[in-house]
Amino acid sequence: MSRISPCLWFNGDAEEAAAFYVSLLPDSRIERVQRNITDSISGKVGTVLVVEFTLAGQGFMALNGGMKKEYTHAVSFKIDCADQAEVDRLWDALLVSGGEAEQCGWLKDRYGVFWQIVPTALMTYIGGSDAAGAQRAMQALLGMVKLDIEDLRRAYEGKSAA
Repeated sequence: MSRISPCLWFNGDAEEAAAFYVSLLPDSRIERVQRNITDSISGKVGTVLVVEFTLAGQGFMALNGGMKKEYTHAVSFKIDCADQAEVDRLWDALLVSGGEAEQCGWLKDRYGVFWQIVPTALMTYIGGSDAAGAQRAMQALLGMVKLDIEDLRRAYEGKSAA
Protein backbone atom coordinates (compact mmCIF):
# COMPACT_ATOMS: atom_id res chain seq x y z
CA MET A 1 0.00 0.00 0.00
CA SER A 2 1.26 3.46 -0.88
CA ARG A 3 1.80 5.99 1.90
CA ILE A 4 2.43 9.70 1.76
CA SER A 5 4.92 11.41 4.04
CA PRO A 6 6.24 14.97 3.90
CA CYS A 7 9.87 15.59 2.98
CA LEU A 8 11.35 18.71 4.57
CA TRP A 9 14.36 20.33 2.90
CA PHE A 10 17.24 21.60 5.05
CA ASN A 11 20.73 22.90 4.45
CA GLY A 12 22.84 20.86 6.85
CA ASP A 13 20.56 20.87 9.90
CA ALA A 14 18.09 18.08 9.05
CA GLU A 15 19.17 15.90 11.97
CA GLU A 16 19.03 18.79 14.44
CA ALA A 17 15.56 19.82 13.22
CA ALA A 18 14.20 16.26 13.33
CA ALA A 19 15.53 15.77 16.87
CA PHE A 20 13.90 19.05 17.91
CA TYR A 21 10.54 18.14 16.38
CA VAL A 22 10.41 14.65 17.92
CA SER A 23 11.15 16.16 21.35
CA LEU A 24 7.87 18.11 21.19
CA LEU A 25 5.17 15.49 20.69
CA PRO A 26 4.31 12.02 21.98
CA ASP A 27 4.54 9.07 19.56
CA SER A 28 7.56 10.72 17.92
CA ARG A 29 11.01 9.29 17.24
CA ILE A 30 13.97 9.24 14.88
CA GLU A 31 13.62 6.12 12.73
CA ARG A 32 16.78 6.19 10.64
CA VAL A 33 19.66 8.44 9.71
CA GLN A 34 21.22 7.93 6.27
CA ARG A 35 24.67 9.41 5.77
CA ASN A 36 26.31 10.48 2.53
CA ILE A 37 28.41 7.67 1.09
CA THR A 38 30.16 9.99 -1.37
CA ASP A 39 30.92 13.69 -1.44
CA SER A 40 28.02 15.51 -3.12
CA ILE A 41 26.07 18.75 -3.12
CA SER A 42 24.35 17.41 0.03
CA GLY A 43 27.61 17.20 1.94
CA LYS A 44 30.83 15.34 2.54
CA VAL A 45 31.11 11.60 3.09
CA GLY A 46 29.67 10.71 6.49
CA THR A 47 27.50 13.80 6.91
CA VAL A 48 23.75 13.38 7.25
CA LEU A 49 21.81 13.11 4.00
CA VAL A 50 18.36 11.97 5.18
CA VAL A 51 16.61 11.57 8.51
CA GLU A 52 13.46 9.49 8.61
CA PHE A 53 11.36 10.31 11.65
CA THR A 54 7.89 9.90 13.07
CA LEU A 55 6.09 12.93 14.44
CA ALA A 56 2.90 12.23 16.41
CA GLY A 57 2.53 8.95 14.52
CA GLN A 58 3.05 10.49 11.04
CA GLY A 59 6.13 9.64 8.98
CA PHE A 60 8.39 12.47 7.82
CA MET A 61 11.69 12.75 6.04
CA ALA A 62 14.24 15.52 6.53
CA LEU A 63 16.69 15.97 3.65
CA ASN A 64 19.90 17.97 3.67
CA GLY A 65 19.55 19.24 0.11
CA GLY A 66 22.83 21.14 -0.07
CA MET A 67 21.41 24.64 -0.44
CA LYS A 68 18.97 26.89 1.38
CA LYS A 69 15.34 26.68 0.26
CA GLU A 70 12.62 28.87 1.73
CA TYR A 71 9.33 27.46 2.97
CA THR A 72 6.08 29.33 2.35
CA HIS A 73 2.63 29.46 3.93
CA ALA A 74 1.42 27.27 1.06
CA VAL A 75 2.36 24.24 3.17
CA SER A 76 2.19 24.22 6.95
CA PHE A 77 1.77 21.64 9.70
CA LYS A 78 -1.26 21.92 11.96
CA ILE A 79 -1.01 20.58 15.49
CA ASP A 80 -4.36 19.97 17.18
CA CYS A 81 -4.00 20.79 20.88
CA ALA A 82 -6.27 19.39 23.59
CA ASP A 83 -6.10 22.43 25.86
CA GLN A 84 -4.55 25.85 26.42
CA ALA A 85 -1.57 24.37 28.26
CA GLU A 86 -0.65 22.36 25.17
CA VAL A 87 -1.16 25.37 22.90
CA ASP A 88 1.11 27.44 25.16
CA ARG A 89 3.81 24.73 25.45
CA LEU A 90 4.07 24.06 21.71
CA TRP A 91 3.80 27.74 20.79
CA ASP A 92 6.65 28.66 23.12
CA ALA A 93 8.82 25.69 22.09
CA LEU A 94 8.49 26.33 18.36
CA LEU A 95 9.33 30.03 18.78
CA VAL A 96 12.58 29.34 20.68
CA SER A 97 15.84 30.48 19.05
CA GLY A 98 14.49 32.62 16.27
CA GLY A 99 10.94 31.55 15.49
CA GLU A 100 8.42 34.20 14.44
CA ALA A 101 4.82 34.47 15.67
CA GLU A 102 2.14 35.27 13.12
CA GLN A 103 -1.59 35.91 13.12
CA CYS A 104 -4.33 33.33 13.82
CA GLY A 105 -2.22 30.67 15.49
CA TRP A 106 0.44 30.49 12.79
CA LEU A 107 4.16 30.66 13.39
CA LYS A 108 7.42 30.05 11.61
CA ASP A 109 10.00 28.05 13.57
CA ARG A 110 13.75 28.69 13.62
CA TYR A 111 14.19 26.39 10.59
CA GLY A 112 11.66 28.35 8.55
CA VAL A 113 8.90 25.69 8.71
CA PHE A 114 5.35 27.00 9.17
CA TRP A 115 3.06 25.59 11.87
CA GLN A 116 -0.51 26.16 12.97
CA ILE A 117 -0.99 25.63 16.71
CA VAL A 118 -4.72 25.07 17.02
CA PRO A 119 -6.88 24.11 20.00
CA THR A 120 -9.35 21.36 19.08
CA ALA A 121 -12.05 23.57 20.63
CA LEU A 122 -11.61 26.11 17.82
CA MET A 123 -14.14 24.41 15.53
CA THR A 124 -16.68 24.32 18.37
CA TYR A 125 -16.66 28.09 18.36
CA ILE A 126 -16.09 29.16 14.75
CA GLY A 127 -18.29 26.33 13.45
CA GLY A 128 -20.87 26.31 16.23
CA SER A 129 -24.65 26.17 15.66
CA ASP A 130 -25.06 29.78 16.85
CA ALA A 131 -24.24 31.71 13.66
CA ALA A 132 -23.84 35.03 15.48
CA GLY A 133 -21.60 33.37 18.07
CA ALA A 134 -19.52 31.75 15.34
CA GLN A 135 -19.12 35.15 13.67
CA ARG A 136 -17.98 36.73 16.95
CA ALA A 137 -15.53 33.86 17.53
CA MET A 138 -14.15 34.27 14.00
CA GLN A 139 -13.65 38.00 14.57
CA ALA A 140 -11.85 37.21 17.83
CA LEU A 141 -9.68 34.64 16.04
CA LEU A 142 -8.67 37.17 13.38
CA GLY A 143 -7.40 39.50 16.11
CA MET A 144 -5.26 36.86 17.82
CA VAL A 145 -1.67 35.82 17.35
CA LYS A 146 -1.48 32.80 19.68
CA LEU A 147 -4.96 31.32 20.01
CA ASP A 148 -6.68 31.64 23.38
CA ILE A 149 -9.48 29.15 24.06
CA GLU A 150 -11.15 31.21 26.80
CA ASP A 151 -11.23 34.33 24.65
CA LEU A 152 -12.75 32.32 21.78
CA ARG A 153 -15.37 30.85 24.14
CA ARG A 154 -16.26 34.27 25.55
CA ALA A 155 -16.57 35.71 22.05
CA TYR A 156 -18.82 32.84 20.96
CA GLU A 157 -21.00 33.28 24.05
CA GLY A 158 -21.15 37.05 23.56
CA LYS A 159 -19.32 37.80 26.80
CA SER A 160 -16.69 40.49 27.03
CA ALA A 161 -13.10 39.64 27.95
CA ALA A 162 -12.34 39.41 31.66
